[in-house]
Amino acid sequence: MTHVASMLKTYPKDLGDIDQDKLTECIAACFECAQTCTACADACLSEDMVAELTKCIRTNLDCADVCASTGKVLSRHTGYDANLTRAILQACEAACKACADECEQHKDMHEHCKVCAEMCRRCERACNELASSLG
Repeated sequence: MTHVASMLKTYPKDLGDIDQDKLTECIAACFECAQTCTACADACLSEDMVAELTKCIRTNLDCADVCASTGKVLSRHTGYDANLTRAILQACEAACKACADECEQHKDMHEHCKVCAEMCRRCERACNELASSLG
């Protein structure tokens, strides 16, 4: 059991009808994506052709911030607001799609962009699946 799942199970109140497996996966994917995007931006900054990676770096950093914020919001349950949850999931899904699309343009030259694109697609799917499961 992951720490995310353990923390959800220790929450003292009923989490309602939210799918805890999808919630667990989405929180984990968000935080992992935030780290991956941050590392990809840093790797891009170390490339000799850094000037050609400006958009990739910016997209990585934006995605990392959105993913980290989404993971934090999803980790809080007191005073739950389904509309806010849906909105932040949509924003995260959009950020992950944009980042994956950008990184895929560089994946043949930069392995870190390939890894980042794969992680962004995973997070994009997790956000979509959780959002689709909300009542």
